[in-house]
Amino acid sequence: MTRYGVRGTTLCGRLLGLKRTVVEGFELVEAADGSDDLVVRVRPYAAEAAKCSRCRRVCPGYDGGSGRPRRWRGLDVGELRTFIEADVARVNCPDHKVVAAHVPWACPGSRFTSAFEDTVAWLAANTPASAVAELQRTTWRTVSAIVTRVVARAAGRVDLLDGLVRIGIDEVSYRKGQNYLVCVVNHDTGALVWAAKGRDKATVEKFFSALGEERAAKLEVVSADAATWISEVVKVQAKNAVMTMDPFHVVQWGTDAVDQVRRRTVAVLKGQKLDEEASALKGSRWALLKNPENLTSDQKVTLEGIKSTNDDLFTAYLLKEQLRDVFAQRGDKGKKLLAGWFSWVAEAGLAAFEKVAASI
Repeated sequence: MTRYGVRGTTLCGRLLGLKRTVVEGFELVEAADGSDDLVVRVRPYAAEAAKCSRCRRVCPGYDGGSGRPRRWRGLDVGELRTFIEADVARVNCPDHKVVAAHVPWACPGSRFTSAFEDTVAWLAANTPASAVAELQRTTWRTVSAIVTRVVARAAGRVDLLDGLVRIGIDEVSYRKGQNYLVCVVNHDTGALVWAAKGRDKATVEKFFSALGEERAAKLEVVSADAATWISEVVKVQAKNAVMTMDPFHVVQWGTDAVDQVRRRTVAVLKGQKLDEEASALKGSRWALLKNPENLTSDQKVTLEGIKSTNDDLFTAYLLKEQLRDVFAQRGDKGKKLLAGWFSWVAEAGLAAFEKVAASI
């Protein structure tokens, strides 16, 4: 194997997704919470430094900027939050007047690098916004704003709605309270192709208005949850498409059904004055809801106890797991597994799962 020597600054730039940028150095700086942040000092290539940040036209310089370096949040390096730091001069653009000079690592007005924003937007298309915010150590409001910017930026470069065949439509919550974005994902690429604030028929209709009748007619599959405000619009706007259930939401129904059976079982035990047994089941929630590969040793022991003492609750757990496995299969095997699951639900007589089966 041939080995290549790489300078630390060059490697740092590669890790952070920096292009047309010179990394001058980096240091660890103590954050307000006592942890360490990585601050990377950079400057753009000379050819980039004299451009307007709005139109990228080469312009005469105006001044050296505010005199204080600016910072942008970048991709994390391991457990370290990372910030890009640079001096930003100002240029005098004929069209946009005096504005900050272009920097190749971020868009105008953003406090985040483009690489960071692209990563957040991709995660938001595949993961709940709350999980994205926690993973990236930011807020729901920030995730929402980044998704909006990335979609707008991409729309200016390429028509993301062109060539769509299989799509997913879902709502993503952000901030606190009833604040939602409707997001559309291209299942063939995994890319977020459209997003807008709202959670109703009017918002979904905005997407189909942007898509147009001709391209809507080419849609073959549209996945979503059971929300009628999505399905009713799809039936009208994409008549050739097959509506399918979003696996994430179907499995979530199964998970909710297990918890309903657990709560009902606890209530029955309390009614029979079996307080000790009821208390034990009350603390078994995560043992029942977690995926098997994520169980701790104690949770595995808890499951074994439920298996021995409560047939209905353990059956509910197994039904949840088989439903999850249905979506891990392909083709005829998945169809047969789902048919067997329906039969099992009918035999088990658990109302919570009968409701899930009827919904599917």
